[in-house]
Amino acid sequence: MPSPNTSRLLVVLTILVFATAALVPAAFAQGPYIVGSSNTVTANFPIPRPSTTPCVVTLLNNAEFDNFNPATFTYTPPADCPGPWAAVIFTASINVTPGIQYDRTANFWLGPTPIYFGTTAEPSPDLGPSWYTESDLTELSPLFTTSQPGTADIGNLVNSTYTGIIYATSTLEFYPLAPGQAAPTTANQVYSLSAGPTGGTVTLNTTTDQLSGTFTFPTNVTNAYLDIYSQSQSNDEFWYTCVPNDVAGELESCNNTGFRETEVSLDGAPAGVAPVSPWIYTGGIDPWLWFPLPGVQTLNFIPYRVDLTPFAATLSNGQPHTVAISVYNANGYFSDTANLLVYQDPGFTTVTGATTKNTLASAPNPVTTENLNVTSAAITGNVKTTSNRTFTIAGYVNTSKGKVSTTVIQTVDFTNGESFVINNSIYQQKINVTSNVNSSTTVSPKGQPTVTYVRKQQFPLTFDIYEYVTASGGINQASTSWQTYDVQSSTKQSGSTIYTGLLTNAVSSTDTLEFDSNFDLLGNTDQSSSQLFNNTTSTGVGQVCILTAANNALTSFSSTCPTTTSEAKTAESTAHKRVSAPLVTPWAGHGLIPATGKK
Repeated sequence: MPSPNTSRLLVVLTILVFATAALVPAAFAQGPYIVGSSNTVTANFPIPRPSTTPCVVTLLNNAEFDNFNPATFTYTPPADCPGPWAAVIFTASINVTPGIQYDRTANFWLGPTPIYFGTTAEPSPDLGPSWYTESDLTELSPLFTTSQPGTADIGNLVNSTYTGIIYATSTLEFYPLAPGQAAPTTANQVYSLSAGPTGGTVTLNTTTDQLSGTFTFPTNVTNAYLDIYSQSQSNDEFWYTCVPNDVAGELESCNNTGFRETEVSLDGAPAGVAPVSPWIYTGGIDPWLWFPLPGVQTLNFIPYRVDLTPFAATLSNGQPHTVAISVYNANGYFSDTANLLVYQDPGFTTVTGATTKNTLASAPNPVTTENLNVTSAAITGNVKTTSNRTFTIAGYVNTSKGKVSTTVIQTVDFTNGESFVINNSIYQQKINVTSNVNSSTTVSPKGQPTVTYVRKQQFPLTFDIYEYVTASGGINQASTSWQTYDVQSSTKQSGSTIYTGLLTNAVSSTDTLEFDSNFDLLGNTDQSSSQLFNNTTSTGVGQVCILTAANNALTSFSSTCPTTTSEAKTAESTAHKRVSAPLVTPWAGHGLIPATGKK
């Protein structure tokens, strides 16, 4: 009986690429949501725009990707909008021609700096998907003040077999400040961890592989944040399906357990932890699960932010420092890059201070339990991997406004429970991943109220893969998936809550593939999916959009979804500003009080 191990999944996906759309109704979406369309859509809200008229810089204009050669461009700052800017928005419109093609990784760079990271939707012979995505890059404003080369990398093989060609148009929108408007707080410097001066991700094959960068920072650093992209690829693409090495053979699954975690170090010492997001691409497990509704963040990844502010005094000492990331349990491979955002004291050219506490261990210590009943006729039971870490990192800097102490307390809880039923007629693997990070950052400025930022992030995944022999001797694979990206945030000043926010992005999908006895694909049945996007804050943001689909076509969208581009762009909200916005916004207002807490 075939089983869904890594090689098995790759075989199935190869078969499905060739078969995908004889089963897909032809449809061409002309707007955000069209009932009956199979075109790629999401419930995500667009980024709100300022009221001013933007200067638009075109990066790509219908660039063609039919090989593995990146497209290049030259970026020049907009002369009519010299900055500072009220907002900088990245946009991309991408489409794939009808045909046979895999999902592809897409990343765009300015110099060595990633400005977009995501994947593409798979096409079919009858459907060429098209979609639009955008990101708020305002915090990276220093990046856009100088001319520099740019690269768009969407590696894509096109030949007589794989025929789908990818096209992309991309812009940067620069919104000038309105009269009397104060400029938003942005990073002063952006440092990138990438493959070189023109960007590129770095491959991390094992736990010991590292992506690193050595920099000499300004001597007046007050805050620092590392935004990490850690994308699973190849043997690690379905890392959440993996099991302990000693049972990988009998369970016919990939090894190194179903646990991965990104580690951050500064000068070789532990500095932070980033959970690995269980992103699923549009060809993942069963491509029919993912259209018209792709998985959570599939088209546009959100980086995970690690707060390095307790190390600000060390970064400011005028010496070179090495920042590195690695992936614990990587097994060929992860594709990584990161941006380090540095904020400087506007009143001092040099700050002093120290890191006063760091209890973070150098590596996680996951615990694996195995409860399997193995006989000559069947294997049943479960395996479970857990990792739990709690740590405190604290430090202070003596700034032009006095001593500012920052304490980061973080609890990282991970559990992956996998159950199996394997015999001559059934292979079932049920996966239940819980991945929670609870963070509390307390900022204590001398002579000012203490502010505490609490952030609770969850990215759980449940996946049931059930293969069984049918009465006719064929094989069906029924798959059910549920993903939720959930962020709860709050801000307290002197113990009183002054801000709360909740962001939820959830996708549920189910489908059944039908194969004959030779494992030739016959079709798919019983497909359905839904997405909920909810973003609410105590400052008045209220965004909710619900989409449903069946038989790989959109069946409904809630009345609260933005129905036109113009409506979406003028919505008064902060929905898709980067969720990774800094936990501490230095120098906002008259003190160190976050701008989000102001009325």
